Amino acid sequence: MSDIAPQSTVLHSLSPMGRGRGERDPIDRSSPAPSPQPASPRRGGARARTWFVLIPYLWLAVFFLIPILIVFKISLSQTALAQPPYTPVFDPAAGLAHLKDFLAKLSLENYAFIASDAIFLLSYLKSLEIAVISTIILLLIGFPLAYGIARAPRRWQALLFMMVVLPFWTSFLIRIYAWINVLQRDGLFNQVLLATGIVDAPHAWLSTDIAVYIGIVYSYLPFMVLPIYATLENMEETLLEAAADLGCPPWQAFWLVTLPLSINGVIAGALLCFIPIVGEFVIPDLLGGSQTQMIGQTLWSEFFANRDWPVASAVAIVLLCLLVAPLMAYQHLQARALEGRP
Repeated sequence: MSDIAPQSTVLHSLSPMGRGRGERDPIDRSSPAPSPQPASPRRGGARARTWFVLIPYLWLAVFFLIPILIVFKISLSQTALAQPPYTPVFDPAAGLAHLKDFLAKLSLENYAFIASDAIFLLSYLKSLEIAVISTIILLLIGFPLAYGIARAPRRWQALLFMMVVLPFWTSFLIRIYAWINVLQRDGLFNQVLLATGIVDAPHAWLSTDIAVYIGIVYSYLPFMVLPIYATLENMEETLLEAAADLGCPPWQAFWLVTLPLSINGVIAGALLCFIPIVGEFVIPDLLGGSQTQMIGQTLWSEFFANRDWPVASAVAIVLLCLLVAPLMAYQHLQARALEGRP
């Protein structure tokens, strides 16, 4: 009991309740208060991510959506002998009061004219035909080429990749003009065919569908090779080793493993080639003839030769719908694949 009393007295003297008004706290409380914590960096990071997301949308709105809306407005106008050569049906400067007149005058006459004229229908069909056949040829040539580059030794892949990209270092127009000289009756193509005995007399290759296909395949081949090569390059080689261990011969491993895993690259390459080929103008205009009248040439004729901007704008809007359709279908299939639905 004598030991407990002094301990309790000491504890009582150290506690705040046991000190007098003038006694000093034995615990040092003179240290400065902790500084406030800085603001969390999450808020700044979220703001930066918002801007990074908004910039592409702003770019698309300024350079894609607004021009398309302008073209769509012109497609609803009437042709006139003026500058510009159409009568606008809606003037944004007039405000909402003019909007009622615009809705009253709204007419799809130009689209009806396109549907009733066989020239536009044949141009669309010819463009789709050339685009589909060219994409198939590009796939048949580009897939083995990309597969060979992806399976080549590492030290050779960079050189082979550079050889595929090398034509891009030359102007597109100069390359097409070079093909004009190659495909002439006395050009290099006929000389090679005559020297090898494939033909007995020089053929006229220019102004034919074959010349257009040659020019398109030559110009768009890198767009098919690069996506497929990127997909095959990222494929795990252990999957092929596992297939070989399970008894698959090389052709069966290619069919069951390599081809399904490269399907995304194949679809990406096909879209990168098909969409611009449909609206191609330079290649069919320089290498083709009257038999290869594609929609790009028809569009140019309506704009510059006939100066019928409303009809040409309607042709461009219909072409845009044809090109957006495969993209939307591809996005829908990708969304279903991510959700795990068949």
